[in-house]
Order: sequence, then structure tokens, then C-alpha cells
Amino acid sequence: MKPVRIVIFAKAPLPGFAKTRLIPALGAQGAADLARRMLEHTLHQALAANVGQVELCVTPPAVDPVWQALRLSELVQWSDQGEGDLGQRMARAAQRVLDGGESVLLIGTDCPQLGPDHLRRASRALGRADAALIPTFDGGYALLGLNCFHPALFTDIAWSTNTVAAETLCRSGQLGWSVQSQPMLHDIDEPADLKWLPKTWPETAHA
Repeated sequence: MKPVRIVIFAKAPLPGFAKTRLIPALGAQGAADLARRMLEHTLHQALAANVGQVELCVTPPAVDPVWQALRLSELVQWSDQGEGDLGQRMARAAQRVLDGGESVLLIGTDCPQLGPDHLRRASRALGRADAALIPTFDGGYALLGLNCFHPALFTDIAWSTNTVAAETLCRSGQLGWSVQSQPMLHDIDEPADLKWLPKTWPETAHA
């Protein structure tokens, strides 16, 4: 089995830049504060899973002062998302990791329910399947794990719609890949999703 790398796709938690769909409920600063909490939580969960190297793939670039101000864990590696739509950025990251001889778990920061056990199960799944998927109730996915690369999984996908996970599974099937899926989780994208935040988080009061 190849070593596994967790790549976390993250936006800088800046007002008006991150979690903008939550601004009607939380305000621009409140949405940014929640984005920061979810980023820190995701990073903590990824490190706790202890399945391999953890990488933050970020926008704006990692040299931007905003990232230095966050004082995130020194245990992570950093990379830049670069230009293009979400599919192009994810494809570049996935191909780079896979070409380097590692399997990859691609995750975002929008799913506080995604924990170390989910990451460990996905990592183990890549020991016997070509891909691993954790779908979300909004039709997307919280995790995509890959042992091999094909651009079809990232090209001409209607991102941020309720067809993303289904289309990804369909294309995996067309490639003849085996995919191991886990049960659905809840993303936090819209004000109605705030009820799925951990009960100890203050933002839950807005749900």
C-alpha cells in the first residue's frame, strides 16, 4: 500500500472572501470567524487521524501574510491552489501527489462532522479500492480519495451543485474503477446548515 497524504483545500478566513453564503446569517466577520474555526478544526482532525502527511493547499498563496497571522500547526506542509476553477485546482494537487508516489485524500474545511475515523477508513479503503468517497447531503462530497489519476473526475463538473458526488461516481464507473463510499455527512454552506455545527460552537446559536 502506498503512503497516504491528506490535502486540505482552504481559503483564507477573511471577511467577504470565505463562507460568503453564510454572511446573511452571521455577517461578514462572523462568517470569516466560522471559516477560521472550521479550518483549525479540520486541520486538527487530519493530524489526529495519523494516516500520513497533512498538506494545506491554499488561496491566496501560502506566502500571503494572512496565513502567517493564523499561526497554524508547524506539522503541515503548504502548497498553493493556483489559478482555475475548483476542478482544475483539485486536479493539479491530486496529480502532483499521485505522481509523487502517494495516495491522496482530498478534503475541504466545510464539514466539521468529518473526523479522524472517517479519514482512517478512507485511507484503509485505498488499500483495496481505486477510490474512496464520502458524500454530503447537499449532493457534493466531503472527501475524495484516489490511488490513480484521471482528469475526467475534475473536468466539466458542475461544482457546488447537487450532482457532484453522483457525477463523480458515474465517471469512476466509466473508468472501471472500484470506489468505496462511506455514509453521508453534512456540509456547512448555507444558513440552514448551521444547525449541524458542533453544539459547543457559539455559531450554533444562530441555527
